[in-house]
Amino acid sequence: MMKALGFLYGIVSYAFAMAALVYGIGFIADLYVPKSIDMGGWGSGIEPWVTNLLLLTLFAVQHSVMARPEFKAWWTKIVPEPIERSTYVLLTGVVLTILYIYWIPMTDIIWNVTNPTIAGAILGLYFLGWVIVVLSTFLINHFDLFGLAQVFRLLKGGKAPEAELKTPFLYKLVRHPIMLGMIIVVWAAPMMTLGHLVFALANTGYVLIALQFEERDLISIFGDTYREYQKKVPMVIPLLKRKG
Repeated sequence: MMKALGFLYGIVSYAFAMAALVYGIGFIADLYVPKSIDMGGWGSGIEPWVTNLLLLTLFAVQHSVMARPEFKAWWTKIVPEPIERSTYVLLTGVVLTILYIYWIPMTDIIWNVTNPTIAGAILGLYFLGWVIVVLSTFLINHFDLFGLAQVFRLLKGGKAPEAELKTPFLYKLVRHPIMLGMIIVVWAAPMMTLGHLVFALANTGYVLIALQFEERDLISIFGDTYREYQKKVPMVIPLLKRKG
């Protein structure tokens, strides 16, 4: 019974997180959603700055701290290990939902591309960024990354496979194509408002800082194998080889 409940929990967590992710596609691009980064809320003075920066900080703390091995070692004393990843995924979806609801648009225009061909190309680049993000998850192990593999093993009584460094396709161009895709997503905007700029800067800063911790964790897991990978493949920017 508990195994079945754990499996159901993993499915629900995954579905909720995917719904939040899909909403995010419209939220960032101001497309097809009732509330977006530039529409559906109002504030004045310092309120938008304080609110939005707190929301971005909440996401950064949740998404980064909960991914650290030190936190996981403590957290799995409370949450059973097979549903630890599903819980992380669920809480990410919750935090994103909070951000969508309480985000206050800051609509001062930084740039606005009025040429329809160029604007269309930028929007195409935006969707390409999302394709890179999603494709990159499947190139390694999408279902493990989002907790489904763990709860399926719980249901069937299987064992987790040994950690293996996989570097297929996009991972031969950059070590972190998911983060590359997210950087493209937040910056590929035909119209860049002040709020969108704050969002883009905060997310880019988060990516650059979080990757330092992730690289450290990967070295601790894979050792010299990962160090060799670092020498051959740039971190986020394609063709930018590491020096030394």
